[in-house]
Amino acid sequence: MKPNSILQELKGEVAAINQALVANLQTHVPLISQVGQHILLSGGKRVRPLLFLLSARMCGCRGDNLADFSTIFEYLHAATLLHDDVVDAASVRRGRSTANTIWGNQAVILVGDFLLAKALSLAVTTNRLKVLQVLSHTTTMMAEGEILQLLHTGNLDLTEAEYFEVITRKTAILMAAACRIGAILGNVPLEQEEALAQMGLNLGITFQVVDDILDFVGDEKELGKPVCADLKEGRVTLPLIHALAQAEPEDRQRLKEVARNLTPELVPELRELLAKYGSLNHARGIARGYTLKAQDNLALFPPTREKESFLAITAELLDRTH
Repeated sequence: MKPNSILQELKGEVAAINQALVANLQTHVPLISQVGQHILLSGGKRVRPLLFLLSARMCGCRGDNLADFSTIFEYLHAATLLHDDVVDAASVRRGRSTANTIWGNQAVILVGDFLLAKALSLAVTTNRLKVLQVLSHTTTMMAEGEILQLLHTGNLDLTEAEYFEVITRKTAILMAAACRIGAILGNVPLEQEEALAQMGLNLGITFQVVDDILDFVGDEKELGKPVCADLKEGRVTLPLIHALAQAEPEDRQRLKEVARNLTPELVPELRELLAKYGSLNHARGIARGYTLKAQDNLALFPPTREKESFLAITAELLDRTH
């Protein structure tokens, strides 16, 4: 299976996930469906629910309700996006106006709370206490990650270790949970459950590092948001952290000035400085390393269609352009 064909190969699974996302949003409060569908159906790769579906199937679970259960992870992700956009006062996501610019901050925060509650109510229907334990731990860590990110806003002295702590809690832990819960529902030995959870964690770190690279060098139309939007909102990420650590004093001072006062006109200079110190290549190398770790985590599993899909997904997430 070629890496660039994986979403096409899984179009049936994606269609089932999308159908379940809409069906589980039915409520007597129309605003919830309107805001929910705006954030959920505006694009997205469905990576998290796909990780759950593939994990469950690879571990021998073939239940009819897997698509429903998979929405747990997309609802949790969407809830964090809604809250992020309010915190960041963002106006564009995936090429569309953010929900908060249409319905206001109060409504969007409350709908985010609804999606969190809906995810947990769906988790209860698995009738597995361990699933709830994993999700409660995951949502706690995600909240800690969001708060850590807020505390580090504009911190140009951020270390790589602090950066990885934020992205592990904020992004990777949910992908790890999707894989782990698929394994739990498949009743596999703990060794395989841990391997899948670790694969999800490594894949999540790759995903976020690539996201952070694309924030500097991606195409605005493909990204669906302005280039360097994260930096403009005060998020200091791996390429800049590396450049600041490696730069000569004069360049370091200039990097800090550009980062604090970034305008579209200064973006080319910022890219030149990142290139000068090999910071984008450094970040790509780290992303590639975590991708290889994710692939190694699959060694415990025999060859299956799901394993092949996982290997293709790891390659695609590393090479993506948006």
